[in-house]
Amino acid sequence: MSDLNDNPAPPRPRKKRKSYALLILAVGMLAFGVAAGTLYYALRPVTLRIAVGPSGSEDQKLIQLLAQTFARDGNAIRLSPITTEGATESIALFAAGKAELAVARGDLNLPANAESVAILRKNVVVLWSAPGLPGKNGKKQTAVKVKSLDELAGHKVGVIGRTQANVTLLRVILTSSGLNPDKVTISQFGTNQIAEMAKDPTIDAFMAVGPLNSKITADAITATAAARGEPKFLPIDVSEAIAQKHPLYESEEIAGSIFSSSPARPEDKVETVSVNHLIVAAKSVSETSIAGFARQLFTDRQQLARESPSAAHIEKPDTDKDAALPAHAGAAAYIDGTERTFLEKYTDYIWGAILFLSGLGSAGAWLQHYWKRDEREKYTEHRDNLLDLITRVRKAETPEELADMQTAADGMLREALNCYDDGTIEESDLSVIGLALEQFHHAVADRRAAIGTGTADMPRVRARQS
Repeated sequence: MSDLNDNPAPPRPRKKRKSYALLILAVGMLAFGVAAGTLYYALRPVTLRIAVGPSGSEDQKLIQLLAQTFARDGNAIRLSPITTEGATESIALFAAGKAELAVARGDLNLPANAESVAILRKNVVVLWSAPGLPGKNGKKQTAVKVKSLDELAGHKVGVIGRTQANVTLLRVILTSSGLNPDKVTISQFGTNQIAEMAKDPTIDAFMAVGPLNSKITADAITATAAARGEPKFLPIDVSEAIAQKHPLYESEEIAGSIFSSSPARPEDKVETVSVNHLIVAAKSVSETSIAGFARQLFTDRQQLARESPSAAHIEKPDTDKDAALPAHAGAAAYIDGTERTFLEKYTDYIWGAILFLSGLGSAGAWLQHYWKRDEREKYTEHRDNLLDLITRVRKAETPEELADMQTAADGMLREALNCYDDGTIEESDLSVIGLALEQFHHAVADRRAAIGTGTADMPRVRARQS
């Protein structure tokens, strides 16, 4: 212990004891803010852009209805339709990353990152022929020039729709049926040119690609029947072979009387080929977003069908891994029932964050202890010195010695209080100092009495009690 006659060191500036309660409150508010922000970010509505066209088409009307329904119901997924001139432009926007979704036929030139989300409908190939136009005498012909696909060579086929995909599909059908496509003349007509097509004398057969309830197909059959006579429907007997060679196509049957019951058109079921009309999504789009979109779409399907009959034909895509056009992971998760909840997805991250924060807390406590180790050692030294003073008090011979010891004790108390204000020691440590001081004062009083010295002029130092 230093010489008791030395002047005590000047007291250090008093520091206000840190308010750990306010610190904890601040940290708690920060954590709450981060959690609230994360929750808001995770649960906020996600808007997906979808390219569809042309304007006024059934596809465009259906997607517009979907967007309105999702917004009205306050769903987590919203749609922002982008109207295009047709499927080709829709795919171009999709490929350029300007739309997350697109409506297109499965046999179009889709980008490599396109994956199916839903089947809007099946486009069925309808092939038929009809008698020639009436002669100059106005008498209708009853003989049909083309009675089967085998007889198409050397004839001309009128194809409804300007898309090249219909021509490509017809050439696939002809090739699979053993015909040279180059020996069949193909002429395309717009959907507004059906009457012109029906009256074209150079055309002997007709082709339409669309849903079985398509008004365009029904109107085309009716127009050719009115202009030429009763149609003859041409079956595609190799439909299953086509489906095996070209997975994007499927074998299908046209039920009898589906286009008309009186007269029956067709009279009996007809084998044909179909191709899916899809909503596709980019593979990079969030699995959660696509799963949410698929859930809303199939949940609202029946409700949508009341306003748009075409919605009744919406189907789930093929989720097999070897499907010709694979399903998006989000759609597959919803359809197969493997969709994970928020906690299932992020439990590992949550626990990792908890462990990380716990580690930070432990590291902070260790650093605090390390930085203040000198003050802690000083407190321990003062405590031990105070206990030594009690022993020395009992051996003091003069009042001056007692006064010097009491001055030293005052300095030790001041240092202990500074340590407490700095947060180096706790109340329990301060209580130890208080107990030692109390014993010290008792020892001083006893020693004064023993050497016959009064106590009126000797100040008592009391420990601060918390």
